[in-house]
Amino acid sequence: MNIYVSNLSFNVTDDDLRGFFQEYGEVTSSKVILDKMTNRSRGFGFVEMTDDTSAQKAITELDGATADGRSIRVTEAKPREERAPKKSFSNRW
Repeated sequence: MNIYVSNLSFNVTDDDLRGFFQEYGEVTSSKVILDKMTNRSRGFGFVEMTDDTSAQKAITELDGATADGRSIRVTEAKPREERAPKKSFSNRW
């Protein structure tokens, strides 16, 4: 199950994120999303767990918990919607 975690402190790392969830079960991946331009945290990330039951327990118990001084939001990740390709300004000239 893929889990979406928001309102993360900008100091939280991939390893920190993994640590929040490990006590609930096996974490296969954890990733804090970084801004492409500044390489700084965007304040959210994703955690993937092997067992759906463990993941659901983690969601229930960690949603609203405090992590690095902030109240985090934890939900099941929704599939990313397809976006229309961005239009290029160079095509207008």
